[in-house]
Amino acid sequence: MNKRTAFVGGGILAAWAALGCGTNPDHRLVPASRAESLPKATKQALPRIAQGEDYDRCLGMLGTDPQGASAFADAWEATGGGDGAAHCHALAEITLGAPEKGADMLEKLGNSSQGQAAARASLYGQADQAWLMAGDPGRAFGAATLALSLTPDDPGLLTDRSIASASLERYDDAVDDLTRALDLDPRRVDVLVFRGAAWRHLNQLGLAQDDINRAFALDPENADVLLERGILRQRQGDREGARRDWEHAIALAPSSATGDLAQQNLALLEAGPSRR
Repeated sequence: MNKRTAFVGGGILAAWAALGCGTNPDHRLVPASRAESLPKATKQALPRIAQGEDYDRCLGMLGTDPQGASAFADAWEATGGGDGAAHCHALAEITLGAPEKGADMLEKLGNSSQGQAAARASLYGQADQAWLMAGDPGRAFGAATLALSLTPDDPGLLTDRSIASASLERYDDAVDDLTRALDLDPRRVDVLVFRGAAWRHLNQLGLAQDDINRAFALDPENADVLLERGILRQRQGDREGARRDWEHAIALAPSSATGDLAQQNLALLEAGPSRR
């Protein structure tokens, strides 16, 4: 089956394409209410690059009034808002649909800030996600690498970099980072699904199946697990098993990128080999 007609992968490809999974809760960008492709809010997530009521107020506006957050941050920066104002301003730009501008602002802040290493790593991690949203996986990989130079044992950042690697079709590099992430946190279902999909792209179907079996044992009602297992079943000739997994994934996550991919796969399955 060629790339044009291949069945599309669940959690990892949804994440690679749109950051729908948002791999690292400490490095999410803006509230999910703005768009499905944007990771969830992090007002309470640590580490933080700043403290104070103005910082909390600005971050709190991102989900409901990003234009207001941008104006507030701009005025705050003009009166000495420092890192907190710059951070909120960058996130507002991303929320308003300018991920390239926001990513560049985040990287510059990470370079100039005197904050703790973990907080600066968080900025680079957010820049990584924003560059992926902007369709620039090369810049995303660079930002993730900067983040990992500061906090090398962060499973979320390793997973984030694996998404950039996979977007560049560097699946071996993705596997290396995901394996390290699993060494640090072996019960991460999302990482198991991601690595299983990376193994599948490398045509290592036995290793892919091992990871998906482990993920299913940890979370049998996970739509991403079911979607990826369905792809492996289809590759092995088990059309009915694939159909059941994809239908279950749609039932679990009907209004999601994963559900959409499962629906696409079902349509391809129904079309039959002659029409794919």
